[in-house]
Order: sequence, then structure tokens, then C-alpha cells
Amino acid sequence: MLENIKNFASQFFVTGDPLIYGADVSIVLTTLAIVFVLTYFKKWGWLWREWLTTVDHKKIGIMYIIASLLMLFRGGVDALLMRIQLAFPNMPFLHSEHYNEIFTTHGTIMILFMAMPFMFGLFNIVVPLQIGARDVAYPFLNAVSFWLFFLGAMLFNISFVIGGSADAGWLSYPPLSENQFSPGPGQNFYIWGIQISGIGSLATGINFIVTILKMRAPGMKLMDMPLFTWSVMASCIMIIFAFPVLTVTLALLFIDRFAGAHFFTIDGGGNPMMYINLIWIWGHPEVYIVVLPAFGIFSEIVSTFSRKPIFGYTSMVFAMMIISVLGYFTWVHHFFTMGAGANVNAFFAVTTMAIAIPTGVKVFNWLFTMFRGRIRMEQPMLWTIAFIPCFLIGGATGVMLAVAPADYQYHNSYFLIAHFHQVLIGGVVFAYVAGLIYWWPKMFGFKLNDRLGKWAFWFWNIGFYVCFMPQYALGFMGMTRRLYTYGNWDLGWAPLNLLSTIGAFLMGIGFIFQAWQIIYSIKHGERDVTGDPWDGRTLEWSIPSPAPHYNFAVIPHAAGKDVWWRMKEEMKQGKAKQEKPKLEPIHMPKNSGIPFVMAVFWFIAGFGFTFAPTDITFGETKLTFVWISMAVIGLLGVGLCMLARSFQYDTDYYIPVDEVKRTEASLGRVV
Repeated sequence: MLENIKNFASQFFVTGDPLIYGADVSIVLTTLAIVFVLTYFKKWGWLWREWLTTVDHKKIGIMYIIASLLMLFRGGVDALLMRIQLAFPNMPFLHSEHYNEIFTTHGTIMILFMAMPFMFGLFNIVVPLQIGARDVAYPFLNAVSFWLFFLGAMLFNISFVIGGSADAGWLSYPPLSENQFSPGPGQNFYIWGIQISGIGSLATGINFIVTILKMRAPGMKLMDMPLFTWSVMASCIMIIFAFPVLTVTLALLFIDRFAGAHFFTIDGGGNPMMYINLIWIWGHPEVYIVVLPAFGIFSEIVSTFSRKPIFGYTSMVFAMMIISVLGYFTWVHHFFTMGAGANVNAFFAVTTMAIAIPTGVKVFNWLFTMFRGRIRMEQPMLWTIAFIPCFLIGGATGVMLAVAPADYQYHNSYFLIAHFHQVLIGGVVFAYVAGLIYWWPKMFGFKLNDRLGKWAFWFWNIGFYVCFMPQYALGFMGMTRRLYTYGNWDLGWAPLNLLSTIGAFLMGIGFIFQAWQIIYSIKHGERDVTGDPWDGRTLEWSIPSPAPHYNFAVIPHAAGKDVWWRMKEEMKQGKAKQEKPKLEPIHMPKNSGIPFVMAVFWFIAGFGFTFAPTDITFGETKLTFVWISMAVIGLLGVGLCMLARSFQYDTDYYIPVDEVKRTEASLGRVV
């Protein structure tokens, strides 16, 4: 019996690597610490009532951002491990399989489990406040979306210590991702972690489209909306068309692996190029899904800190919507080298170049907004200024890659690695950090420390260029991606790789400064007593910080652009009508534990499906039936949760006027 247990454990857990054992210890210690703190301070009930069952869009947004920062740390550690391995020739730090697992999880985590939740967190915190709403259109679905993301991310992340991680690359091209080359559970962790999380992402896209179209404050027309809200709309439109493709693609791959189908295996009549087309039909729009909200963030920041309306508002809206359409006609530029033919390559080369035009429009509009503005170089504006040259380099190298004949030289080289990090770090990470600092007072009621924030800013920016500029040169020198080691010193790659590694560690120091900044500011940060610490222009700055759970005591009338800025100007000039607001009971949704429980059942189902195709045994017995039973139990649990919700009629309540008055008075507002 003991021998059977040992044999099972050796198949079930990842063993033999000191780094993995370190991860095991850290997971156990962190779990024990969380349990101890919650038990010692008697916070289990508080955790359940205030967070696990919440449907408040602001709390859901905060949980998204906390999760994304944890994933940024995890993905950043992966990046540092890769850079250590490549700092010198023939480094023995990581063996090839472990390196492949790390770069696979690094890419997957950074796009799907860091950038996406960071984006959704900002959606949740900002959009209802900007359009004068009290919550999103479907608060219950919003909670389901978050917990599906979170449990999907957890399912993916446990693969490093249980079963083994996927190692076929962050997009898992066949045949590497098929059973012949990836027979273990790692690839199934990849499939089901993303599938579960992707359901939540699709639901979020639907939720925010409905919220923006149906829940705007009276008087706010579509062409009056803040540009961040417009960017969310464009991003969500892309989500609802792109993510079903991802779901179907990964489902077909799982059927190949689980049921012995041959959608993507050549020897069985399938075609791996079908997978590559499908995954990039999702994959390239995904780049625009995460970068469009970045454009909206920068538009808000540039306008606020230049103290001017955004230049060319209408052209900005059209530019974002054009990108949301053109983004679906560029995917083939990821595989110009795979024999699609000259005509196909020419078409996608032209569309890839064309999409640079609306992007360039926005850059010029930001510059014209700053022109002759009274610019204040606060932290969010610093990140915005840093973004412009960084993104221009990324855009220019993107146009170079769009030239199909030239791409035959750049393809799969470190030139490409440098390009997409230039766009995704310089465009997405810089933007989301800027947005986090900008809206932090609205979330928590205090500003982040300026001195520590500037240290973080400079370490991030200097480190970024030190890390990625050498990689363009490495690409020209012939260094290809996915190398876990390289021959000897004769190639001339070592000095540039060492320089790149130093830059990566500088960015890591920048992240440490950001963590320190948050911790320090909790106690010492400047408190926001006005609700408008940046002298903002949009409705979220018209309410106290942090925002009350009902957002607006009275739904505002919001006709025209920059409505809060105009209201302040009217008050300064004595033109504002001083009418006492008429308070009414406020209709709000009740908390629910069903979204959390449903996501747990999805996790159980995903875990069962992950191990079902494997050959793990207990003694002589193959455990396929156990894993399939677990998957069935999980799916039944999901169905029961849906059934329970369908019979749940007491789902909302009213906040009485007296409570609204007390809340507003406690926040320094007279109503």
C-alpha cells in the first residue's frame, strides 16, 4: 500500500527540481499564513460577507487588480529565470524542459492572467462611475466572471507543482501540444485553465457592452462618453467575437488529446495549420483587446493633466472603432513564412500597415492636447510621456514585420521578441500602471507616495530599454526565440544577453519599489478629502473617495463632454443651480455565494478533465474513471448552481433614504 502511494505521488507531484521544491514550501507557508491570520483575527466571516460573495463592481475590480499584480510577480519571476539562463553561453541554471515550461507559462500568464484581469479591474472600478451608473448591468454575472477567471488562473498555476506544466509554447501549436509530444497533464492544465477563465472573459465583454449602452446617466449621449468608456466598448466588441474562437480551438485540441480525434494531426488527416489560423484569429485581436483600454487611459490622463479637452475627440472614437474592426484582418502576419502564398501575404501585409494609421492618429491627438496645455508632471503623466516614444518604436518595428519579404528574416528571431514586448510593456503595462495610480484615490481614498512612485518609474523605464534594445540587435545577429542555451562565445551574443538580463533585473527592482509604494502609502499616503485629487474632468471625480457602495446618492444629469469639469466651472462662476437633491431609496443587488461556489465546481471539473487522458495509476489500477467522475461531479455542481440561481427571487434590496443621508454625511457631503 505504501509503495502504491509513493508511486502515485511520484506521478502526481512534480519532483526532482530544487526550484519546484522551493515553490512547494512557499505555497504551503503562504497558505498557512493566510489561514492563521484569518483565524487569529476572526476574519473568516468578514472574508465571506465582504469579498467572496460580493457583487459590488468596485470590490470585484479591486480583486481583479490584486490578482493581476500577483500574476505580474509570478510572470516576472519566470522572466528573470529565463534571463538568468540566457545571460551567458551554456548556462546550467535550467534544463531544457524546465525552460520550455517557464517560457510557456510566462507568456500565458502575462497575457491572459495579468493583462486581462488588470484591464477588467479598471473596467469595473471606472466605467460605472464614469457613466453615472450604480453598478454594472449584470452584477451577479460580474461576480461569476471574476471567480471563473480566478479559479481558472489557479488551475493553470498549480501545474508547476502538480502534474507538470505545459511546455509547447504560450499558444501551444500542434504537433508539440498533441499527445505524441506532450503526453502528460501539463497541456490539459493549459487548456482547462484558459477555458474556464475565458468563459468569464466573454461574460465580462457582454456585461460591459450592455452596461455602456443601457445604463448611462440621463443626458449622456454616446458621443459624450469619456474616451476610456469608449475604449472599453471597442475592447468588449472584440472580446465577444474573439473569445468564442479561442474556446472552440482549445476544445478541438482537447478532443484530439482526450478522444483520439485528428483535427490537427497530419498523419490522421488533420492539419496543424488550421489550429495556427484559429489561435491567431483570436490571438491578434487579443493584442488590441488589451491595448485599446490603454489608449483610453492615456486619453483621460493627458486631458486631465494638460487641463484641456482632448484634441480631436471624434477622430479618437473613430480610430478606436476602426481598430476594433481592422484587428480581425491582420492575423496572418504571424506566419508569413508558412506558405500561404504571395497574394494572401500581400493582403495581410497591407492591413497590418493600415492599422498603424488610426494608432498614429491617437498619438498626434495626445500631443496636440498637450500643446500649450498647463501640464502637471504627476506620476500618471510621467508614465504617459514614457509610453509615447516606447510605443512609437514598437509600432515602427511592427510595420517592419508587416513587410512580408523582410519578415522572412525577422521571423522567430529576437527582433520579434523585442517588438512585442515593446508594445505590450510600453503600451499595456505602462498604461495600466498609470491608470492604477490615477484611479487609486477613488478606490482607497488616498494617493500613492510620489517619491517612491518616481523611483519605480525610472527603474522600470531604464530597465526596459536596457533589457529590450539589445534584443533587436540579437535578432539581426541571428539569435532565434525559444533557445534555452547557445553554443559558445564565438557568436557574439553573450554581451548583449548579459546586458538584457541586467535590464530585466532593473525592472524587477522597479516592481519592488511599486510594492513598497503601496505598503508605505497605506499608512502615510496623502488622504483624498475632496474626491477630486487630480482636478479631473469626468463624473467619477464628482463623488467622495473611496466611492460609497451605491456610487451616486442622486443619479446626475450628464449632458455634454467633460461634464464634471463644466459643472466645476459653472460653480466657480456662480452659474450652477443650487437645488437641494431629492433623495429616494436606492435599488441595489444583494450579495450571493453562488458565483464563488459555481467557480469552485468549474475548478473541480477542470481538474478532472486535466488528468482524465493521462496514464496515472494507483498500483495496477488506471485512474481514468476517478478523474472522469470528478469532472462529472464538477459539471453537475455547475448545473445545480445555475438551477439554484434560477429559483432565487430575493436578489435585491433598497437602501433607505436615512442610510444614504448618514453615509453622505460621514463622507463630508451635505444632502
